[in-house]
Amino acid sequence: MRALVTGAAGFIGSNLVDRLLRAGHSVVGFDNLSTGQLRFLQSALKSPSFRLERGDLLGLEHVARASQGCDIVFHLAANADVRFGLEHPRKDLDQNVIATWNVLEGMRTNGIRRIVFSSTGSVYGEAQVFPTPEDAPFPIQTSLYAASKLAAEGLISAYCEGFGMQGYIFRFVSILGERYTHGHVFDFYRQLKDHPDYLDVLGDGHQRKSYLYIQDCLSAILLAIERAADKVSVLNLGVDAYCEVNDSIGWICEHLGVKPALRYSGGERGWVGDNPFIFLDCKKMRGFGWKPDLDIREGVIKTLDFLQNHEWVFTARA
Repeated sequence: MRALVTGAAGFIGSNLVDRLLRAGHSVVGFDNLSTGQLRFLQSALKSPSFRLERGDLLGLEHVARASQGCDIVFHLAANADVRFGLEHPRKDLDQNVIATWNVLEGMRTNGIRRIVFSSTGSVYGEAQVFPTPEDAPFPIQTSLYAASKLAAEGLISAYCEGFGMQGYIFRFVSILGERYTHGHVFDFYRQLKDHPDYLDVLGDGHQRKSYLYIQDCLSAILLAIERAADKVSVLNLGVDAYCEVNDSIGWICEHLGVKPALRYSGGERGWVGDNPFIFLDCKKMRGFGWKPDLDIREGVIKTLDFLQNHEWVFTARA
C-alpha cells in the first residue's frame, strides 16, 4: 500500500505514519507544520519508504502532485481549535472544508479510490440518545468545527457516489496518548507545572466525556479499511465508558502528587460549542472484531507520562 497522510507531523498523523511504515507500507506525509512537529517524524524521516511534502492543503496543485502514485489517502489534517473557533470563523471553512475538497480533487485527478477521514463525535451536537449511534438524528450544530467536519463528510460521501470512491469516515471521541499536544490533559498539566496549588477549570467539572487511546484508535482504523465493504462506512470510535472532567482531574492530580484548589468558571459548558455529554455507541466498529486495550484512566496516565518526559512540546515550534 502506498498512502498519503495529511497532517503527518501531528499527533494522530505521526503515530499513523509510524504504524504504516512498521507494517511495510510506503508513505507520503503532507503537512504545513503550523501545529505539527518535525520531531514527531524523526524515525519516519530515516526510512526510505517515507517522503515528507511541506505544503498547505489549500494549494490544490501541490496536493495533487503529492498524491500521485498513492492508492489510499488518510486525511487527518484539520483546524481542531474548537474552543476559539468563533474568533476566526473562516479557518474552519478553509482548513476543514476547502482543504478536504482539494484532497478529493487530487484523488480524482490521480485515480485514487479510497479515503480515510477523521471526523468527530461533535457532529452529534447535544445528542438526545446515549450512547449515540451513527444513525442518530442530527441536532443543530453547536460549533463551527463540528459543522465544518459534517460538511467535509458530505463532500466525501458525494465524491464516493459520483466518482466511484470508497470512504471510511471515523467519528472520534477525544484521542489521548503519546504526542498529544492539545486538550484538557495538556492544559491541566501545563497549569499544574506553573502553579500546583490551584487549577482553573472551565465549566463546573461535571461535563461527561469519553476518550480513546491513540494506538487503539489506529488499530480500529487499520482494521476497518480491511473489513468495511460499504461505499461509505461511517464508524464511531471510542470506549464503552465516559468520565466527568472532575474524574480526570482526580487521576491527573493523584499521578502528579498534587492537591490543588479547583477554581471553576461555572456553567455546564466550558465554552460555546462545548457539548456537556459525549458518549458514542461503537457496536458497528466492534462488529469487525475491534476492542480497545486501554480504558480512559489508563489513556490519561499514558498521556501524562508522555508530557512529563517530553516537556519540549510546551514551547516547541515546527
